[in-house]
Amino acid sequence: MRKTKRIIAILLTAGIFFSGFAAEVKNEKAAEKKTSSNTKVEFVQNLQDILETGDLDKAIAYFDSLSASDSQDANLMLIKGSLLISAGKIKEASALLNSLEEKAPSNIEVLEMKIIVAKAAGPKSLAEKKAAISKVIALDPNNATANIELGQEQVLNHKYKTARNYYKKALISAPEEPNALFGYGQTSYYLNDIDEAKTAFKKMIALNPNEAIAYQYLGKLEAEDENYKNALEYINKAIQIEDDNYEFYMDLGQYLRYRGKFADAEKAWTKAISINPDYFLAYTYRAGLYDEQNKFDLALNDYRKVIETNPDYYFAYEALGIMAWYAKSYDEARAAFEKAYGYNKKNISYPLMIAACYIKAGKLQKAKLFLEQVMKNMDDKKSVEFSMVRLYHDQGPGNAENDLALKIPKIDKTTTRGKMLYYFALYYDLKGVESLASKYYTEVKNMQSPMFFEYRLAEWSLAK
Repeated sequence: MRKTKRIIAILLTAGIFFSGFAAEVKNEKAAEKKTSSNTKVEFVQNLQDILETGDLDKAIAYFDSLSASDSQDANLMLIKGSLLISAGKIKEASALLNSLEEKAPSNIEVLEMKIIVAKAAGPKSLAEKKAAISKVIALDPNNATANIELGQEQVLNHKYKTARNYYKKALISAPEEPNALFGYGQTSYYLNDIDEAKTAFKKMIALNPNEAIAYQYLGKLEAEDENYKNALEYINKAIQIEDDNYEFYMDLGQYLRYRGKFADAEKAWTKAISINPDYFLAYTYRAGLYDEQNKFDLALNDYRKVIETNPDYYFAYEALGIMAWYAKSYDEARAAFEKAYGYNKKNISYPLMIAACYIKAGKLQKAKLFLEQVMKNMDDKKSVEFSMVRLYHDQGPGNAENDLALKIPKIDKTTTRGKMLYYFALYYDLKGVESLASKYYTEVKNMQSPMFFEYRLAEWSLAK
């Protein structure tokens, strides 16, 4: 019903009902007021009553009741075209508009609607959309519909400056057009032109206090300046208008988290998940929140959901591996690190963690077979990293251990040194040499430079 009412409002405010024949109706009413009501006005009134019921198919079918002369009225046919588009009957809408264009090649309203139809039809109608846009721009260079569409195309290509220029043109001919204002505000936001963005979004609200997305972006602008209290006020206004918007709850959760309100942030992201349980992002944010609060079992479950809903989100595999390692779910941890390794072959952490997972699961021979392939693919056979991989493969001997004990402290890069210290500690841990494992875990922790995930693994090992 909300969608149908919106269609009615758009048709009425856009002038499609009466543009072109408003004057005609007025003259007819004056001439016929003593005989009969104008058939077009009566048709439109009846059509509006049908639309109020939400039955688009019935509204479309009602056009069959038009007289032969009225069925040739371009404005009434534009209404039908709009309803066909709203009903998803794109082929029928396209055929109708092609017929209208043949009769009036310079009718901008027909061409504008052809842009909408071509867009709805998807990539296969890209040529038709471009052709319609070109015709509209030739007739009216500042046409709002055409320039907004051109702007949206540029936004998708991340060409925000070009996009903003199109929105600016649209605003010349339609200074109160909400899509043009939003596009201009959004691109100004992306271009860090904060004042222009705020002006656009505030104008949207001045014209329509129920423009929820304008409140959302005003919240984003406040958050950019770390004014999270103001950001929360704006996003809550947006939610009051649209309480089923996934993105609004994502923003709400972020602002609450930044203010240290973890429980409320969790509720916000849980609400987002309830709105769209098949999208990965809210699980990712909530998993990070759980992780930050040491709720590792909950974090593990959410990272599982991230992978389930978006298997291509490779950032989650490392986190899943870490959480599964903590839970001593070594086969799951190994599978996650294998995925991470598939995305980043240069990160030495992954093959070493994969080998460690095999060993933890009592599968030393599989670890050796895996590391044989890793060593074959390593370019620098003299590096400390290669020596560490070989140590895990050979499980010794003592001279290899002593060699690494001398080389690791000399590594210049802090992150690399920290990683090698951790895997040296883990090597002794896996062999049951607790004193040396504790010694090297402690050296990692004392670095106080947690720029690598192994730092927290070392902390966990010392805390057990």
